[in-house]
Amino acid sequence: MSFPVRAITLDLDDTLWPFAPIGERIERVLDEWMREHSPATAAMFPIPEMRALRDRVFAENPQLIHDLSTLRRMTLQRALSESGGDPALADAAYDAFHAARNQVDCYPDSIDALARIAAHLPVAALTNGNADLQLIGLAGHFRFQLGAREHGAAKPEPSIFHAACERLGVAPAEVLHVGDDVEMDVVGAARAGLRTCWINRDGRPWPHRDPQPDLHFETLAALADWLDAHSHRRPDTAAA
Repeated sequence: MSFPVRAITLDLDDTLWPFAPIGERIERVLDEWMREHSPATAAMFPIPEMRALRDRVFAENPQLIHDLSTLRRMTLQRALSESGGDPALADAAYDAFHAARNQVDCYPDSIDALARIAAHLPVAALTNGNADLQLIGLAGHFRFQLGAREHGAAKPEPSIFHAACERLGVAPAEVLHVGDDVEMDVVGAARAGLRTCWINRDGRPWPHRDPQPDLHFETLAALADWLDAHSHRRPDTAAA
């Protein structure tokens, strides 16, 4: 399949790196931090209870689902308050979370593939999460990073895809969105008028539903190969 692509929007979690190890690290780091700085909180909210509290805070605040950082802060503030700890510690606890959140181990193919893709076309990161590409050290491959918190709405809302296309200076029909999530990335982007690429590292079957992805690869390297084969090159007319 061949079609015009003048820019890429790229998901981060579970596309460039697996999120599960990050989530486990976050829980461990926060537990250790609480044990040192607020033992009563650690005793009342060991890892399973802190996870359950986080889930409750998320469920009670659906209007903030685009702002995972605020929801995380609210979780930490509530844990400290309910355990008799000092709520003023929430900022320092969040800093520990943020540092752990941005320790990522990319998939083996990701960094080389990202460099190859960015050599072809302008790439924008488009994420519902709170990864910080500057802190991670990959920002140089991207034209910009647009997060759901910054935008005010999360994927699969069409507006976040359209905002990225506008900043890229490219019509949605000529932007390829790349990601792992069927609903958030493929269906959401397609309904917003973008071309789509499903990165399916687990070899899952596509659910029997439309719209289906324009491209389907098991690795990001395979997408870079496809761009090589179809001679996509960075257009002079893309927005700076």
